[in-house]
This record gives sequence, C-alpha cells and structure tokens, in this order.
Amino acid sequence: MAEPGPAGAVRRNALRHPAAAPLAVLVAGSVGAAYLYRTDPHESGHLLPACPFRFLTGLLCPACGGTRMTYDLMHGRFSAAWLDNRALLLVAPFALALLARWMVEGLRGRHWRPELSPRAQVLVLGLAVVWTVVRNIRG
Repeated sequence: MAEPGPAGAVRRNALRHPAAAPLAVLVAGSVGAAYLYRTDPHESGHLLPACPFRFLTGLLCPACGGTRMTYDLMHGRFSAAWLDNRALLLVAPFALALLARWMVEGLRGRHWRPELSPRAQVLVLGLAVVWTVVRNIRG
C-alpha cells in the first residue's frame, strides 16, 4: 500500500519497484519489435536509427547489422540473420536470458543486476574489438 505523504512520493516509490525497469524495457522492446516487423531495414526510406559509429567513421561497429538481423530472425530467415551479424546472433540468447532473469527477479520483488568480473569485461571488450576489425577487413 502507498505511504501517506505527497503524491510525488507515492509515484517515486512505485517507480522504484524492482519490476518497473525490466517491464519498461520489455514494453519498449515489444513496441520496437512490432514496428520493425513491418519495416524492412534492407530497404531505404524507413524511420530507423542509423549507426553513429558508421556515420562518423564509415566503418562497421560490432552491432552494425543488428536491426537487419532482428528483422530476419522475426521472419524466419536464419541464414540471412547469420550474414547480417554473426556475433550478435550468437550473443542474443544470452542477452534474452539476462532479460528474463532480470524480469523474474523484479517480479519477485528483488533488485538484480548482472555483474561481470573485470576479466569478463576485458574479454567482452576484446571480442567486440576483434569482431570490429575482422568484419571491416573482410569488407
């Protein structure tokens, strides 16, 4: 039940519920996915964000092709998704598992956040750098 006091305090407490953030991410992701499902990023002229790294450097970032990959996955085109961005395709199940855990913990009333050791952070960054170099060298 809400605590007595100013209306702003009740609203702040509701936003601090452990499930608020993962639910917001789920809703935003669902809205984005619904838009993307009907918007083919392989064709130009759509309202889709451009990669700022590619805009500034002309090079592919580790996530370039992620929008096309997601579109292809939603339409059952797994081989096309593989060609769009192999690294993201391989990492996507882990990201979805983290989102699911965050959601479950939030719904149970517990705050949760994944923690990577410094060694794991260096590994992730190193893999992203290697993927960026490889995909820009091979064209």
